[in-house]
Amino acid sequence: MNPDLLRHRRITGSPCGTTLLIDGRKVLSFASNDYLGLAADSRLIEALAEGARQWGAGSGASHFLGGHFQPHQKLEERLAAFVGAERALLFSTGYLANLGVIPALVGRHETIFADRLNHASLIDAVRLSGAKSRRYPHLDLSALSTLVTAHPPTLIVTDAVFSMEGDIAPLPELLALANQHNAYLLVDDAHGFGVLGKQGRGTLAHFNLTTHDRWPLVNNETTRQAVMGCSTLTPHGKCLLMGTLGKAAGISGAFVAGDASVIEGLIQNARTAIYTTAAPPHLAHALLTSLDILEESDDRRAHLRHLIQQLRAGLAPICKRTGWKLLPSETPIQPLVIGGNQETLTVANTLLEQGIWAPAIRPPTVPNGQARLRISLSAAHREEEVARLVNALTTYADKAPDQSPMPDR
Repeated sequence: MNPDLLRHRRITGSPCGTTLLIDGRKVLSFASNDYLGLAADSRLIEALAEGARQWGAGSGASHFLGGHFQPHQKLEERLAAFVGAERALLFSTGYLANLGVIPALVGRHETIFADRLNHASLIDAVRLSGAKSRRYPHLDLSALSTLVTAHPPTLIVTDAVFSMEGDIAPLPELLALANQHNAYLLVDDAHGFGVLGKQGRGTLAHFNLTTHDRWPLVNNETTRQAVMGCSTLTPHGKCLLMGTLGKAAGISGAFVAGDASVIEGLIQNARTAIYTTAAPPHLAHALLTSLDILEESDDRRAHLRHLIQQLRAGLAPICKRTGWKLLPSETPIQPLVIGGNQETLTVANTLLEQGIWAPAIRPPTVPNGQARLRISLSAAHREEEVARLVNALTTYADKAPDQSPMPDR
C-alpha cells in the first residue's frame, strides 16, 4: 500500500480540548469535532458522575429487554422537542443510526438518491439496504432533479454539513424535490447539530425548517401497509433528521427524529436499535444537561463564527501565493486543500513539529488530488491560537517553492 495513504492512530493522553497530549507531546489541536468545547466541561462531568451514582455504570440489556431506562426515555422526548419533531429514537452512534434507519426505510426494489460526498456511514447503509442506489454530483440540484424525474426515488439521503468539505446542503430545495416525488429526505446532521440554527437546533433550524415541514403534494399519496408490518414506510414528502451527540453536544450517542409513525416503524424494524445493548443510562442523564447548555450557548456560537472569519481572512493571502484552496465553508470545518498526498503530509508534519495538530486527510476519504488539512475550530479556541496556526502556515508558505494555482474541481 502507498505509505502516503496509510492511516496512523495517535494516542491522546489528556482530556479532549484545544490543547492535548498527543503521543506524549503537548499540541494545539485543530482536529476535534468538539465544536462548542463541551467535551471536558465541568457541568457535564458532574452530570455524568451524578448519573452514574443514580443509574450505575451500564444498562445491562437492549432497550427491549430492560435496558431502556428513564433517562433514555426523557432524552428521546427532549431531543424530539429540541428539533421540533414528534418523536425521537436513540442509537449508540451516528454510524449505527444510519445503518439502522436506511435499511428499515427502503427495500430491494426501491430507489435511493445520495450525494456523492455523503459520509461513509450513509454509503454503507445504502449498500446494506439492497435498494437501487444512484449518486448525484455534490450539491448539484439540477442533476438531481433530472435524475429523480427519470427514476422516482423512495428516499433522498444527504449530509447536512459535509464532514470533509464544510459546506451545507440546500435542504429547502432537497425537501421540495422529495415532496414533489413523494419521497422521504434523510438528513445526517452530525456536524450541524448544536452549531447551526437558533439555540443550536441544527441545520434544519438554520433554514427555518422542522422534520414535519412539507409543501402541498403534487401527486396523490399512496398508502402502504408498512409501518408496523414490513421494512418499507409510506413516503409523505417529509424529513427524517439524524443527529449525533458526541460532537457539539460533547458526550456520545445519536438520535433520529421525525413523525411519530415513522419513529415507531424504526423502533420495530431498525436492527441496530433493536439488537444491541443500550448505551449506559448515565450518558443519557448527562445529555439532558448538555441540551440545556446548547440552548444557552449563543455566545459560544458567536465566538465560533468570529474565529471562522478570522481564520479565513488569515488563510486567503496564503492561498493566493501557494495555489492552495480554502473551500467555501461557514461552519467550523475549514478544509485547506493542498492537492498532493506527500505535500499535504509535509505541511501537516511541519505544523506538528511546531506543536500544532491539523490532520492531513487523503484518499480514499477525499478524491484523488484533493488531499487537505481538515482544520476544525472550536468555541474553546482563542484568537491568539488561530493566529498561531495562520502564522505557522504563512511561514511554511514563505519557504515553500512557488506553485501554480490549483484548478477548480
